[in-house]
Amino acid sequence: MHDPLAFVIAVAHISAAIALLNGILTTIGQGKVAVQAIESMARQPEAADSIRSAMFIGLAMGETSGIYGLLIAIIMLFANPLVNIYIQHMG
Repeated sequence: MHDPLAFVIAVAHISAAIALLNGILTTIGQGKVAVQAIESMARQPEAADSIRSAMFIGLAMGETSGIYGLLIAIIMLFANPLVNIYIQHMG
């Protein structure tokens, strides 16, 4: 017999892994932003200040996305609301 609680926990672990995948993709995206900004500053040194400002805003927004993915993963692993709902309905 399959345990439904084990299935809920397994799905939570899979969703946490998918949420952590966001961190890997965020890192790749931030690297691309930095490379493009450095190339742009090399081509147009007079626009370096505005390019740098836009780069930091983009990096901050990307980092926020990575932090949200980590937060969702932590919630799914340690404070999973689905497990509590399952226990209330079954218990």
